[in-house]
Amino acid sequence: MKNLIAALLLAGASAFAQTSTTTTTTTTMTGTGTVTEFTPGSAMVIREESGPVSYRYSDTVTYSTKKGRTLTAEEARTRIRVGAPVSVGYTTVGDDRVISRVEIDEDGEVEVERD
Repeated sequence: MKNLIAALLLAGASAFAQTSTTTTTTTTMTGTGTVTEFTPGSAMVIREESGPVSYRYSDTVTYSTKKGRTLTAEEARTRIRVGAPVSVGYTTVGDDRVISRVEIDEDGEVEVERD
């Protein structure tokens, strides 16, 4: 009887000692479309072929133009607006799409009409 009680206590103790490990796999993906909502440094909604998709910003985001020119966050804020075409690089964390890269589909050149 003592052996049975000792075995049950040992089995119960080992059950409490087990730990669980959760592995998160992240894959970098790209979304492309037109900005429909924009909160600088926080969130962006892009109308893609499949419909509107919500994204949130990571702690560090790289901004560039389609031609490869790197932009500061301040420059990007003046160029990202509702209706602007963009591509974003993101990873999925849980149910969130987290932006790490934003490519603006313009270089900001202003055309001047002359008479």
